[in-house]
Amino acid sequence: MNTHHCKAKVALIILIFSLSISPVSAQDTSTQKFILLISTFLVFAISISVLIVAKLTKDIVEQFQKSKQQNFERDYDKYFKNLNSDQIEIFLKNKELGRKTETVERTLAIAGLCFILSTTISFGQQPVISEGSLLSQTGIIITIVLISIPVVCGIFLLMFKIMKALRAFRNTQTLSEAEYLTAYLKSLENESLEVSLKIRKQQLDYQLSNNELMGANPASDEKGLIGNIHDASLPFVARKKNALVRPKIDADLTRLVLWYVRCATFWLVFGTSVGEFVGIKFVAPDIDHVSWLSFGRLRPVHTNAVFWGWASLAMLGLGHYVVPRVSNTKLFSINLGWYSLILINTAVFAGTICLMAGINNGGGEYREYIWPVMLLFGVGLALTLINFLKTLARRTTKEIYISNWYIISAIIFAIVISIVAYVPIWQNGLGETIVQGYYMHQGVGMWFMLFTLGIVYYFLPQQLNKPIYSYSLGILAFWTQILFYTLIGTHHFVFSSIPWWLQTIAIVGSVGMVIPVIAGTTNFTMTFRGSWYKIPDSYTLPFFLTGIVFYFTGSLQGTAEAFRTTNLLWHFTDFTVAHSHITMYGIICFLVWAGIYAVVPRLTGIEPPQVTVGAHFWLALIGLMFYTIPLMYGSTLRGLMWMEGKPFIDSVVFMAPFWLWRAIGGSLMWLSHLFFAYNFYKMLVGSGIVDVREAAFAKLARENTLN
Repeated sequence: MNTHHCKAKVALIILIFSLSISPVSAQDTSTQKFILLISTFLVFAISISVLIVAKLTKDIVEQFQKSKQQNFERDYDKYFKNLNSDQIEIFLKNKELGRKTETVERTLAIAGLCFILSTTISFGQQPVISEGSLLSQTGIIITIVLISIPVVCGIFLLMFKIMKALRAFRNTQTLSEAEYLTAYLKSLENESLEVSLKIRKQQLDYQLSNNELMGANPASDEKGLIGNIHDASLPFVARKKNALVRPKIDADLTRLVLWYVRCATFWLVFGTSVGEFVGIKFVAPDIDHVSWLSFGRLRPVHTNAVFWGWASLAMLGLGHYVVPRVSNTKLFSINLGWYSLILINTAVFAGTICLMAGINNGGGEYREYIWPVMLLFGVGLALTLINFLKTLARRTTKEIYISNWYIISAIIFAIVISIVAYVPIWQNGLGETIVQGYYMHQGVGMWFMLFTLGIVYYFLPQQLNKPIYSYSLGILAFWTQILFYTLIGTHHFVFSSIPWWLQTIAIVGSVGMVIPVIAGTTNFTMTFRGSWYKIPDSYTLPFFLTGIVFYFTGSLQGTAEAFRTTNLLWHFTDFTVAHSHITMYGIICFLVWAGIYAVVPRLTGIEPPQVTVGAHFWLALIGLMFYTIPLMYGSTLRGLMWMEGKPFIDSVVFMAPFWLWRAIGGSLMWLSHLFFAYNFYKMLVGSGIVDVREAAFAKLARENTLN
């Protein structure tokens, strides 16, 4: 099997080397680079799949050979190590039943299946693409790509089916091993072993009263040695703690919340895949010549898909869990939640098709959807608002917890700003610009930010197992955000023909936003006080902490951008693009991911793979840094070039390296989303691998029940 591994690796290296040394025509460099990139990626992916299948086949063959051993040759002692109390009880009960009935039933199940996968990949020298060759024609390239898509999909589907069959066969072999172990346990006659297991069971069942050392009297701490202990030693590498077992959640609500997150995950992968393609266009602008894939159409597809598809559905899904929990009652109507989910998904799907077909609202960032499409979204929000208000009215708690303040207010503001933006009353002349600034900024601050903060006010104390630091700071942040954020929309149009006094009000409102940002950040960080040691042991708290840090830095960055001097430097540059990703990605996405990782294991009872959760976190964070820092640096220099009166085209050439970093960072972020989708899938279905010991003792438990 190692020989096959080496052959596959050598073949892959030969392919990449042969592609890299192929002659390149000077006039078709970009085309050949594109073909080289796609070919290398496909061959690499297929080779990795073959290696995985080969490794899986090797493990199954070894297991099959092991299953052919005689019963007396099997090493069953390893299964007696670290037995828990329930398994010991099952074993002892089975032995007692066996003595009464004096019957021993041996069940042998030997299944044989051998999969042999041999893949021969032959590579030839890549021909030189001349100036007039077919491969230099855009239509031929598009045709090749379109033909290769179903072929590649078929190959990956075949690999998936093979791995699924191999995994099923491995589980069959595992169950066969469990049958042998069950028969061995039933036939085992060892008095000393039973005595030792009974003693071990007593040891496992023993529980401390928690008063052995301290006694029943309270501790006397005159010098404050106990009360002043705030530090705790941390291991160098610690396994993350699993989610605490919670009371069973309503099955209908669980299904609804999980479907919201499913749909949100789909739109995240789709929307950021479009964004990845758009980012590549900055490096290779001639990668395609299809109108539906043009930059002007795909850019709003990307932003609207991640806004209304990913972030909105994810927030609403978490909201359907949080609102009834903090109200200590059931959700008013599960059906209203399903209606809202269907309407919002329909709106995003129809809006995506319309935008790619060139049907849009005629400008206006984040409101490119035409009004019939946005009407579906608005109706979905209205149904959600009714559902949440009815749930809140049936609460069994006296107070309205602050999470419900934020969440319900966010939905009200989203409906209001949509009406203001789409009802054709104010959109005349400068009114169109003012309404656009109002809608664009309120969408970010009063819909996404308010809703997400409401989620944090529930999940952060829950994950830290302590109350929020200050309820008053939360109320202060809530009302000051409503006061100041609703005024700042026109700070995007400084030095425009909008009245000077209105621009000044927006700048003053931006400065006023320092109050809710500092209040909220202080509230969250002080909630962490005394619990910082929990961060290395948790896979949710790093997401929360990162989102809080970006909440502080990104929001204050927005305040800094609002001043006239900085606006003169940064406006119309990619600094605004970097800022929007720091806020929408660094704040909203990280906090929403934290909420999803906190709630889904409680709903399904299945933990995500901790290694891939770590990969998701670090790829997203590093990718965001690679994306934003070069753009902010390059855009500052570009603004200085404009202020010095240098030619515009010089600034375009100057930005090329920074756009490359943008594409690299975006690729890392996109890759992290694939890890997130995988983690969410694993939280839904689990590993699917059968454990020999668990299967054997489950069989014994069933037999004990029947007897």
